[in-house]
Amino acid sequence: MPVGFNTDDLMRLDELVATRKKVKQGGLLFSEGDAFTSLYAIRTGFFKTCVTSEDGREQVTGFQMAGEIIGLDGIVSDFHSCNAIALEDAEVCVMPFVNVEELSREFPVLQRHVHKIMSREIVRENGIMMLLGNMRAEERLAAFLLNLVQRLHARGFSQSELILRMTREEIGSYLGLKLETVSRTFSKFSEEGIIEVKQRYVHIIDPEALKKIFNPQVCY
Repeated sequence: MPVGFNTDDLMRLDELVATRKKVKQGGLLFSEGDAFTSLYAIRTGFFKTCVTSEDGREQVTGFQMAGEIIGLDGIVSDFHSCNAIALEDAEVCVMPFVNVEELSREFPVLQRHVHKIMSREIVRENGIMMLLGNMRAEERLAAFLLNLVQRLHARGFSQSELILRMTREEIGSYLGLKLETVSRTFSKFSEEGIIEVKQRYVHIIDPEALKKIFNPQVCY
């Protein structure tokens, strides 16, 4: 939430949250085609968003963590365009969108903050398109790990260590890579001393090397 509010304003902001909702690992927060009524602030846990292709295959479109907003996809058409599935036991704050709109008109700072969140989603989508369109497997995985650890660090977690809440297969779906390619690239990074991998635990030993793989033109 944006800073600069007095006590009364913060009490009004609390009205945004209608309730808290718990979602078990593997459970759905919302499904593709559901009516859009609320945005959700992830309080604890980790989610993936995905769509199902005509032949029944799942395509992962994003991963969301505690401190992030989920559900923005429904604003444009009043229906959700994807499934949101908990990758671990999670809890969200339910914010009815009508409340968000009303308070945004009253608090310009909040309105700007909501616009920033929406803009961030657009930038993220553009980044995914670049990943899928122009990058080799090593570049895609390096970019993914750097982005993930950066987002976690912004929320007070380690700058170099993380537990992957998603499977290698889900990472591959998101990055447009086969499972074998993801596993092989993890092994390559490990053999080169760039990362240490123990199942879902990842320790980034040489972040500068990852940055050079992601953007070899930049001299760090």
